[in-house]
Amino acid sequence: MIALLWILAVVLIVLGLAGLVLPALPGAPLLFVGLLLAAWAEDFVYVGGWTLAALGGMAVLTYLVDFAATAFGAKRFGASRRATAGAAIGALAGLFFGLPGVLLGPFVGAVIGELTARRDLTAAGRAGIGASLGLALGAAAKLALGFAMVGIFLVARFV
Repeated sequence: MIALLWILAVVLIVLGLAGLVLPALPGAPLLFVGLLLAAWAEDFVYVGGWTLAALGGMAVLTYLVDFAATAFGAKRFGASRRATAGAAIGALAGLFFGLPGVLLGPFVGAVIGELTARRDLTAAGRAGIGASLGLALGAAAKLALGFAMVGIFLVARFV
């Protein structure tokens, strides 16, 4: 039974890390559940409630980082508030359209938002590019958080 829990935990952790960049998989929840199963496999002797609470908070933080980075990228390129909001809405809506939606959602949302604020296509394009760069930064930050979660778990388990 313990070996089965460990195998399932490792599979979920790997899928969770992949899901931090692949839109089809809910990365942070899979990663957290994998770490939770690994702690459970050892009856929470090495990894306890406080560590798991911190890991859960970091899992939630991955979602906040994703939206904030997209909005920050759009704002950095001179986007209006509408374009920033459009980038966040586009990122959320893009989740329902797989990889193309995740990649294009923030761009399209920022462009549409900017066009509702100003009728300048150049400014709208810059806002879209900023949102896309923010998306890339967000993915990097989510990966960093994911690997930090694994690192914290390993330190709690082995140190």
